[in-house]
Amino acid sequence: MADALTISGLDAYYGEVQVLRGFELTLKKGEVLCLLGRNGAGKTTALKSIMGLVSVRAGHIIKDGKDLTKLPAHEVPKTGVAYVPQGRRLFAELTVAENLEIGLMTRGKGDVTRESVLGLFPVLRERLSQRSGTLSGGEQQMLAMARALCIEPDVLLLDEPTEGLMPSMIARIREAVAELRQRGVSTILVEQRVDAVLSLADRVAFIENGQNRETVPVEDVRADPDYVRRYVGVS
Repeated sequence: MADALTISGLDAYYGEVQVLRGFELTLKKGEVLCLLGRNGAGKTTALKSIMGLVSVRAGHIIKDGKDLTKLPAHEVPKTGVAYVPQGRRLFAELTVAENLEIGLMTRGKGDVTRESVLGLFPVLRERLSQRSGTLSGGEQQMLAMARALCIEPDVLLLDEPTEGLMPSMIARIREAVAELRQRGVSTILVEQRVDAVLSLADRVAFIENGQNRETVPVEDVRADPDYVRRYVGVS
């Protein structure tokens, strides 16, 4: 299977504080790769590094032969990488339709893309004229994902998309990620809920102290609970 994204030797910093140290990661085309690890291990920083949102002082992030570390942050989505940050970051005063329009403008997409995205999240079609700040938490997460998908990404970065959601909404988000995999989208998923990961991921990368300690097929993690105990601290 070909690689959708390759990270090698990455050193990333917040100010003078180094978070990633020689970080390595390979995302294969059409897979869901989950990053697991304790709080502060560097999972979110890895996603922000891909998007150009933190200071990268060494290493490379290669997508389609292009080194994303050489691009300003606003150019990264134009390469087909979409990011749904923790906490959603919607424009609360704007309607659902207006939030989607901002996503569509990034790469000049139009009605066909919008309809495809609304097909994934039908509830948003009923809320197009509603201010996004008045949506439920689950609906806001769907809108954040839908807005990201408006750039028609082939790589999607999701940071704790099920955090704080009801089980029915969690199920819908997971269904959407699985559907995107069927469409050929490659996803890096940061998730604290181990049960959510095991039912969705193809491989799991265990992040510790700013490094990827090992990446294994999800079947190995299911078969050996010691992986999760060692790197996440829960059984």
